[in-house]
Amino acid sequence: MNDSPGWAPPGSSPSDEPDHGAQQQGEPADQPAPEQRAWGEQWARRQPPPGRWAATGRRTPPPVPPAPAPGGGWGTGRRQPPAPRPGVIPLRPLGVSEILDGAVAIMRAHWRTVLGISLIVSIVTQGLITAATGLWFNNGRGNESKVLDDPDATVGQALRAVGDTLGDSGVTLLLGVLGTIVTTALLTVVAARAVLGRNVSAKEAWAGARPHLLQLCGLLLLIPTIAAAVIAAGMTPGLLLAVAGVPSEGAALASLGGLAAACVAAWLWVRFSLAAPALMLEKQGIIQALRRSFKLVRGSWGRVFGIQLLAVVLVFIVGAIVEIPTSLVAMVIGGDNAMDWLSGASVSVGWTFLIVVGVGGVISSTITFPISAGVTALLYMDQRIRREALDLELVRAAGMSGNSAEGHGEDQPTVGSTSWN
Repeated sequence: MNDSPGWAPPGSSPSDEPDHGAQQQGEPADQPAPEQRAWGEQWARRQPPPGRWAATGRRTPPPVPPAPAPGGGWGTGRRQPPAPRPGVIPLRPLGVSEILDGAVAIMRAHWRTVLGISLIVSIVTQGLITAATGLWFNNGRGNESKVLDDPDATVGQALRAVGDTLGDSGVTLLLGVLGTIVTTALLTVVAARAVLGRNVSAKEAWAGARPHLLQLCGLLLLIPTIAAAVIAAGMTPGLLLAVAGVPSEGAALASLGGLAAACVAAWLWVRFSLAAPALMLEKQGIIQALRRSFKLVRGSWGRVFGIQLLAVVLVFIVGAIVEIPTSLVAMVIGGDNAMDWLSGASVSVGWTFLIVVGVGGVISSTITFPISAGVTALLYMDQRIRREALDLELVRAAGMSGNSAEGHGEDQPTVGSTSWN
C-alpha cells in the first residue's frame, strides 16, 4: 500500500467513516484533508513562477520588473539622506553653479557685513587711485604710446617707454591689489562663518583677519612677482638678441618666449590661487600656504581654472554694467578731453571727471569684491571636501549630525588644522 499523502486506494474501507466531522465543522465535503493541503502547498512552492503560455506550448517568462529609481530602491539598499546644510552651501562636494550661487548667497545673507567691508575698502582704494591719477598721471599720458608707435625709435627708447607705462599702471594695479588683499582677508572669515550658518560682524571679521594681514599681503604680492619673473625670464633671450643688433629676430624670439612664459605663469597662478584662504583659515605661513594650494589644486587644475575664469567673467560683466553708465556720465561732463583721455591721448581732464569715474569704480568694486573672494573661499572648501572630507569637520563644527555625500578623495582629513570659529 502506498501511504504517501494525497493517495487513497480504490473503493471504500469498512473502517472509513463519512466526513461527518468536516461537515459538522461547517467545511465543504470536497475540502482536502490537512495532510493533503500541506503536501499541496509544498508542491506549489517547488513550481516555477506563473507565466503566459504561447501557442507552441512553451511558457513565456514573466515580465521583468522595472529598475528602481536612482538613489534608492533594491539596488542601493536605502536612499542616501540629504547632506547637512547649516549655512549657505550643503556640506558635500559642490558643483560649479553651487559655488557661484554660494558666493552670491554669502553676500545676500550677510549683506550688512559684506557690503560694509567692501564699501570701505573700495572707497579707500579708489580714492587713492583717483588722487594718483589726477596728481601724477594726468598730464603725461600719451608720450609713451608715441614712442612705441614711432618706427625710428631705438630699443633703449622703447624699453624706457615700456618701463614708464608699466610704472604708471603699476601704481594703479598696486592699489587695486592692496584693496583685494584686505577684502579677501576679511571676507574669507565671513565666508567660513557663513558656511556654518553663523553671523559675523565687521569688527569680528577684522579681529580674525588682522593677525594674518601682513602675511596675506606678502603672499598676494609674491604671486604676481613670481608670474612677472617667469614672463621676464621667457622674454630675456629675445631682448638680449635685440640689444645685440638683431632687432627683428630678437623681437620675434621675445614674443614667442613671452607667450610661452605667459602660459607657464597662468598655470602657476591657478596652482597658487587657493593659497590666500589656506593662509587665513589654516593659520599657515606664506610658503606653507603656497604648498597647500599647490597640493589642493593637483589633479584638478582644469576645474579650478574653469571656475576661476567663470568668476572673472561674472565680475567683468557686473563691473561693466555698473561702470559703463558712470563712464558715459563722466564723458558728458568732461567733453572731448574726456573721450581723448579714455583713448590714451596726452590730454588733461578735470577733477569732476575723475571723481565720477571713481564713484563708478567704488560701486563696481563694492559688488565684485565679495563675489571674487567668495568664489575663492568656497572653491578652497570644495577641494578640501573632495580630498580630505572637510565636510565631516564642518558638520561637527556646526554642531549637526548627518551623513555626507559620497565623493571624497584618497587623502586623509586634516581636521585639526583649520579654525572655523
